[in-house]
Amino acid sequence: MSLNQLVIFVKAPRPGLAKTRLARSIGANEACAAYRTLMGTLLRNVEKMPGVELRFTPDDAAPEIQGWLRKGWKSRPQGPGDLGERLQRAFAEAFAEGAKTVVLIGSDCPAITREDIHTGWSRLREHDLVLGPAVDGGYWLIGLRSPQPELFKGMPWSTDMVLGETLRRARAMNLSVDLLRILADIDTKRDWLDFLESK
Repeated sequence: MSLNQLVIFVKAPRPGLAKTRLARSIGANEACAAYRTLMGTLLRNVEKMPGVELRFTPDDAAPEIQGWLRKGWKSRPQGPGDLGERLQRAFAEAFAEGAKTVVLIGSDCPAITREDIHTGWSRLREHDLVLGPAVDGGYWLIGLRSPQPELFKGMPWSTDMVLGETLRRARAMNLSVDLLRILADIDTKRDWLDFLESK
């Protein structure tokens, strides 16, 4: 386990499971293909980083995500529960295994770079919580230097209230917070078309 740990939450690239919001406008098979493209972009951006952990869902998806592993990386299932429970578990296990700072990202934001991850780790030296704000009101990165389960319980996931509610809780818990640059997740047809035009 690295002192600075990067965890990436990924989904099995299955039609009907990957990119369900996008699938509503372009179809399940096309959305699944889009997800593979987004993962390919993200992996190229971070593939030289050591010791990355891919956390996959559903828990039987290990064979499907095997091709995304790079040398020295590992994978494990996210386990049961809602997104908050799975995030909380990922952080708790990383810290239990010796990490001092843990940065976790999803696989919906292909603009994330190695520099973003390193900036997150760096700012965790002076802050308890680092967030990468997403255009849609969520966050594309969350970093901690100790387990903070209250940040994940009963959160209105997949809404535009996630970032604001996380910041509100952090203030109530007296956590020092730092924000990274704002990036866009790829969730809608317009997002996807914008991404394709930018390549």
